[in-house]
Amino acid sequence: MPLPDVYAAHRVTPAKTFADLKVGDRYPLPSRTLGDGNFTAFQTVSLDNHPIHYDAEYCQALGHPGPLAHGLQVLCFTAAGAGLFPHEIGDALLGMIEVRAKILKSAYPGDTLFPLLQITGLKPQRTTGVVTMAATVTNQKGERVLEGEHVYLLRL
Repeated sequence: MPLPDVYAAHRVTPAKTFADLKVGDRYPLPSRTLGDGNFTAFQTVSLDNHPIHYDAEYCQALGHPGPLAHGLQVLCFTAAGAGLFPHEIGDALLGMIEVRAKILKSAYPGDTLFPLLQITGLKPQRTTGVVTMAATVTNQKGERVLEGEHVYLLRL
């Protein structure tokens, strides 16, 4: 069912179809500097209360400069909705069907993270298409913190 015209009149970016997408298309997401609020919010949502994520003294005793960001928190920073991709494909998006990630380095309070999605695969089917995107997060030192993949199902 198409969206009402009012939505089309207020699009953030011109609409694209599956056929308009290209392997190599890049979708940089806003950078984020990790602060106490990020840690508190994610701890609240995840219910993960392990001291490695919130107790600075505990972490320093283990040789870390501060609490470690939750791996899932870092992965959340790759949410496509933070960028233009879902705005471009609009109501063709049926949903995310797969996600995977590998944590490569720890992220700490004060780190600035730079997430990026890039199309690596496009598989048309009869009535739908599958879009595969590399998901990466790099820190302010240029070090890769996370790499993974998102897979989306779109209506053709």
